[in-house]
Amino acid sequence: MKRKKILGLERNVFFTGLTSFFTDTSSKMIYSVMPLFLLSMGSSKTTISLIEGIAESTASLLKAISGLWSDKIGKKKPFMIIGYGLSAIVTPVYAFVKFPVQVLYLRFTERIGKGIRTAPRDSLVSASTHKNEMGKSFGFHKAMDNSGAIIGPLIAFLLLKYLPVNYSNIFLLATIPAIIGVLTIIFFIKEPKTEQFENKEQKTKVSIKNIPKRFYFFLFIVFIFSLGNSTDTLLLIKTYETGIDKAYVPFIFMIFNTVSVFLAIPIGKLSDRIGRSKLMIAGFIVYAIVYICFGAFNNIKIFVFLFILYGLYSALVDTSQKAMVSDIVSKDLKGTGFGLYHAILGIALLPASFIAGKLYDNVNSQAPFYFGAIMAIIAALLMIGFTIAIKRKKTNKLNYPKKV
Repeated sequence: MKRKKILGLERNVFFTGLTSFFTDTSSKMIYSVMPLFLLSMGSSKTTISLIEGIAESTASLLKAISGLWSDKIGKKKPFMIIGYGLSAIVTPVYAFVKFPVQVLYLRFTERIGKGIRTAPRDSLVSASTHKNEMGKSFGFHKAMDNSGAIIGPLIAFLLLKYLPVNYSNIFLLATIPAIIGVLTIIFFIKEPKTEQFENKEQKTKVSIKNIPKRFYFFLFIVFIFSLGNSTDTLLLIKTYETGIDKAYVPFIFMIFNTVSVFLAIPIGKLSDRIGRSKLMIAGFIVYAIVYICFGAFNNIKIFVFLFILYGLYSALVDTSQKAMVSDIVSKDLKGTGFGLYHAILGIALLPASFIAGKLYDNVNSQAPFYFGAIMAIIAALLMIGFTIAIKRKKTNKLNYPKKV
């Protein structure tokens, strides 16, 4: 019996995407104005970068733990409810913040929610999808995630530009889509049924030791790239320093997400056909070009074009990386694999943000972007080597003489 699809997608994939849409609408309403909010309280660029880096990194280990735990018990939905629910609870509290350190506490708590939900959510998408549609499913999820990242900054822009609304009211309004996202999980997402949990003995075999060695090399490449991929708040600050009206900063950020939305599904489908590694290499190169130009120029017209390219990078890398995790890791370790992947991203963000913030404050506004470009080029070279090594291994297996 065929499972009923929605818009050609598995039911869980569709509603998980919808959850991410509402949650990202909420979070990006906050995120797009947060640099300006912190600057209004006298925060330095290093402080702003560290707030994001500390929040992401200190909660990142939860991503690995929640992924492994969800694999062991065979449940994904409870982790999603708790994780998204925690973010919804924290959101309105931003309205009462008076000091930068309070933002750090709230960001840390909100990131704990993300740490709990992220790996089980990606594992649920993977478990609900046929292998030949993996890129398509993660492309759709990326598109929905970034659609929220369009609507959120757009709402923030309209509120700042045309209504007498301050930052606190934006934070309160952001609570509404966050709550809708949690309700979507509760009422519309179903726990996927997978063969590995029909046998109780199988649960005990879930172990990090069963992760393929090549997956750790893949994670090393992700880590190297992430060291130069500091918080996007520095991009927004550099844009604001061109002298534009502060109301347009969320609007500029929206451009990047709009491009990513339109490209995510086509690129996901393309990765199903030609492979993930080629698109990741292309994405790293595009990222390097964007960061070199952010360092070299200080012109709002150029920056608008760069945010368009940045959307291309996002669609190329994010979609392909998640699909590659699903390709490498076996079915019974999806949650663990995604947990390790997201943990690496989070752990790398602390040194990345610290380095970028220090370079911005103590060297100049060009230095952090040149550093990011260098790390992206190194990651691209490593990914080329990874791809060649995998191809050689497959060729050797095919050419290896069979025993008679």
